[in-house]
Amino acid sequence: MAVYRFRVAFEDYDGFRDIDIRSNQTFEDLHYAIHQAIGYKAEYASSFYVSNDQWHKGEEIALFPSEKKKAAGVNLMKDTKLSKFIDDPHQKFYYIFNFEQPLDFQVELIRIMIEADPKITYPHCVKSSGEAPKQFIVTTAPPAPGDEFEEDDLGPDDENKMDLEEFGIDQDEHETEADEHNDEFEGAEGDDIGFEDNEEDY
Repeated sequence: MAVYRFRVAFEDYDGFRDIDIRSNQTFEDLHYAIHQAIGYKAEYASSFYVSNDQWHKGEEIALFPSEKKKAAGVNLMKDTKLSKFIDDPHQKFYYIFNFEQPLDFQVELIRIMIEADPKITYPHCVKSSGEAPKQFIVTTAPPAPGDEFEEDDLGPDDENKMDLEEFGIDQDEHETEADEHNDEFEGAEGDDIGFEDNEEDY
């Protein structure tokens, strides 16, 4: 049984993985071998596309096809052997992993070995170069535990403080100045406030 050696290269990043796999194994086997070699979780909708030398996408081989693709008769990875689409000694496949946050790869056949090594379990990564990009790209960092904040949780005093801060006014300083003005006003109206009343306040 022949063995194919595929070079799996990150399209937008440096680095690659060389993977040996039997010709009678499936695209699903290659899919999982790729992610074992780079350390990704593999259970996301992905597809291989038969490609020409310019990496133009042709016939699709899908892991989890949509209902529309199923109805159109798209090839399934689990049912499609690699040998079915090897028409060239340097056959190329364009591979898209995880359509929600896609990462693109260029998969090229670089060697065909006539016989498998009985001591090796296939598929098998024979060479690794470069670090894999992060599987998921986080655009907004989540709040730290305990730091969750919702405007609905604010009381009226908190809301007023937020409004003042928008204008560059310190709430505590603003309240202190207001108290001083009130004290001056109360002193000016001494006829209405007796000494005994002031003593009760202290």
